[in-house]
Amino acid sequence: MSSLESIPSLGKVVVVGGCGFLGSHIVSYIVKHHPQTRVAVLDLRTSSNRNASANVSYHDGDVTDVASMKALFSQLKPDAVIHTASPHFNLGPEILDKVNVQGTKNLLQAAQNAGVKAFVYTSSAGVVLDAVTELVNADERWPLVTGKAQPEYYTTTKAYAETAVLEANRKPESFLTCAIRPAGIFGEGDVQLLPKMVSAYRKGQTKFQVGDNNNLFDFTYVENVAHGHLLAVVALLKTHKILPTVPLDTERVDGEAFFVTNGEPVYFWDFARAVWHEAGDRLPLKSVWHLSADVAWMIGTVLEYTFWALGKTPNLTRAQVRYSSMSKYHSVSKARQRLGYEPIVSLDEGVRRGVRYILEQEEKVGQKKGQ
Repeated sequence: MSSLESIPSLGKVVVVGGCGFLGSHIVSYIVKHHPQTRVAVLDLRTSSNRNASANVSYHDGDVTDVASMKALFSQLKPDAVIHTASPHFNLGPEILDKVNVQGTKNLLQAAQNAGVKAFVYTSSAGVVLDAVTELVNADERWPLVTGKAQPEYYTTTKAYAETAVLEANRKPESFLTCAIRPAGIFGEGDVQLLPKMVSAYRKGQTKFQVGDNNNLFDFTYVENVAHGHLLAVVALLKTHKILPTVPLDTERVDGEAFFVTNGEPVYFWDFARAVWHEAGDRLPLKSVWHLSADVAWMIGTVLEYTFWALGKTPNLTRAQVRYSSMSKYHSVSKARQRLGYEPIVSLDEGVRRGVRYILEQEEKVGQKKGQ
């Protein structure tokens, strides 16, 4: 951590998707730890999650428009690019392909043309997950899972985009790339994980559990993910200084992918209960009803088809059953060895911060309504 914080400026860094959940945290992290860095945020709309630092500028832009991306990068002339932008995973294949795959290729072209030195892509730990195989301390040697073997089309497009990024490494020789694969990101501003868990508590759904809770799962606090991205940027910029030398395989960062998690795999329902406890839940464990994964799967199937006919999504789906009853955790040894990565915020502290943020936002909304 100290070696990373000792670098006041990384030059000019473009954060693509910098108004989103992860992207805005990355911007804040750069401002805090590399205060002399000039940050340019590129997003489709830059009206939310803006940082007040004078060193941060905002630029509306569409990554699917290659001409405008080339023009913007030519104007900005960044040293590094961190690409976090991605549409919601539930959107259709056409949008996912257009943004995740072609949009990433457009950014690569723009970065190569503009003389960018370092390009870090936010991939997903899910790129090695299929519909049946549990992930037990999975590392980067596990093969990518795409197409029919991949249960989420969103993840297929993330895998294709990651492949494009890594294949672009050293093309030209001065252009260095890598990919970060986070798992289960949560924290302040999270719209996927913590809000749904807190909502389940509000609805009195904490009395149910799917499976025996013997499946370990990875969750990652967002600031740790931001930290991992910046370690990657620093490593690529350092490698750039010694070009055309190629680091040893055991030290190499460019052209590589890295799992980044909290390094604290936890039983799935223990994490959920930690969130619920922080939100105020005090239900004793003896009051929890256990549903077998098979029974929950059948219920989820019936609910999905019923709600589909109504144009809605049920609270229990087959995907939720699968993910809440299977082991899914990863090794961060490679990130530790090559990036010097260590989580800087514990899982417990991350849960406290994330839930506290939700409760504070709810309180603010309540105060406004009471005025």
